[in-house]
Amino acid sequence: MSVPTVTELLLARAGDERPGLRFEDETYTWAEHVRASAIRAGDLREALRWDRPPHVGILADNVPAFSVLLGACAFAGAVLVGLNPTRRGEALARDVRLADCQFVLAEEKYRPLLDGLDLGGIDVRDLDAWPSADTPADPVPASPDDLLMLIFTSGTSGDPKAVRCTHGKIAFPGAMLAERFGLSPADTVYVTMPLFHSNAVMAGWAVGLAAGAGIALRRRFSASGFLPDVRKFGATYANYVGKPLSYVVATPPRPDDADNPLRLVYGNEGASADLAAFEKRFGCTVVDAFGSTEGGVGFARTAGTPPGSLGKPTDDVAILHPHTGRPCPPAEFDAHGTLTNAAEAVGELVNTAGAGWFAGYYRDPGADAERLRDGRFHTGDLAYADTGGFCFFAGRLGDWLRVDGENLGTAPIERILLRHPAITDTAVYAVPDPVTGDQVMAAIVTDGTPVDPGEFGRFLAGQRDLGPKQVPRYVRTVRELPRTSTFKVVKRQLSAEGLNCPGTLWERAGQDVVYTELSTVDDPA
Repeated sequence: MSVPTVTELLLARAGDERPGLRFEDETYTWAEHVRASAIRAGDLREALRWDRPPHVGILADNVPAFSVLLGACAFAGAVLVGLNPTRRGEALARDVRLADCQFVLAEEKYRPLLDGLDLGGIDVRDLDAWPSADTPADPVPASPDDLLMLIFTSGTSGDPKAVRCTHGKIAFPGAMLAERFGLSPADTVYVTMPLFHSNAVMAGWAVGLAAGAGIALRRRFSASGFLPDVRKFGATYANYVGKPLSYVVATPPRPDDADNPLRLVYGNEGASADLAAFEKRFGCTVVDAFGSTEGGVGFARTAGTPPGSLGKPTDDVAILHPHTGRPCPPAEFDAHGTLTNAAEAVGELVNTAGAGWFAGYYRDPGADAERLRDGRFHTGDLAYADTGGFCFFAGRLGDWLRVDGENLGTAPIERILLRHPAITDTAVYAVPDPVTGDQVMAAIVTDGTPVDPGEFGRFLAGQRDLGPKQVPRYVRTVRELPRTSTFKVVKRQLSAEGLNCPGTLWERAGQDVVYTELSTVDDPA
């Protein structure tokens, strides 16, 4: 498949009078959308200084103006900077300055977030009230390698990095997925993940654009609003990330849940149990893929993928030992399913063929160098593979725990904890060992059912694939886990809180799987 540009995909819809964009009770044809983007492009051509990076910040929910402005940047040769409305104070100002925004277009309700901040002397304009030109501007030529967006990473391990997203990086997956799933103008793509993040843009917005399908936007994700929206808009395709999918599954079931037009949902980070439950309940196909905002590695689960596996990587993706750089051997398991050679089998997922779709971070050469080493793209994700080549996530490099001289990934422990019938969410992370290395600590969220420490210990003792070093030394119960706006757990916050934390805290006594309560502190969450 040739690599298109977003400009080309938009121009292909210029005369299309079918519904192109729907939001609440508003409907715009594709022709109206393309014209509005061309008019806004004229505004950008006049307002931007072209001797500087032509970067425009947007601080907004999933509203029609966001979609129009993305098209306008494509037509004008400008770059849209997706700003995260959950960032506050200096953190938000830092993102604006880092991205070299010449000005920020903000929804009225978000403008106060920027009041009094050091934005580097730029001004903030009203996204809706910004005056428009009288006539559409002619699109400037664009190539697949031209920069179109800066999308910030979630920032789970530090300050978010601005990922360079080219026309090709956005348009190609849209066209590829539209073709792969047989989407057409008869479909409607439902986009509820935030448009300032890659999942919504590349697995949602671009898919609808490439297919000529209608795009239905929801201002912000709502689990209870998911099925009513699917029915209202006639949505046949939706994108997701894992935790919101679980929130939808957790809503009270109804006997008519499968009575809906949804045919397929596509996303990443879904738990195996949630994927199966969603398919069965809503009568559709769920395709879960592995990937990141950077775009250096990507592959999907297919038929025959074992439960809990990410799928089978492509030939150019290898699991390399982080210390030796050599390919890791297949995982070995004992009779109970416990991984017995973690030290050798767990390694980093690496694209050995090069950068893939990774076009670098903006103004962060150090981070670029960390990702691209020896002509390879390093994901920072730990994994191991079984003898069939199926890959299992083991955590992030920063999540790796060193317990009694052994490296442990957090993801396998989390998958086991989620087997407990009362646990709905969990995070495993390191706290310092008083002598050396780390201790394993887990934060758990329950469905409201009280969990007794004695019963919990018996549950863990019955998990035959839980190795002795994987058993958490400390367990705390919380009302909810700290998450970014894109639903990733902020483990660094949990690790920093350590044992001085709100919630109920248990400690395992000695080597036995027996827990006693250490403390209970009111959880303000």
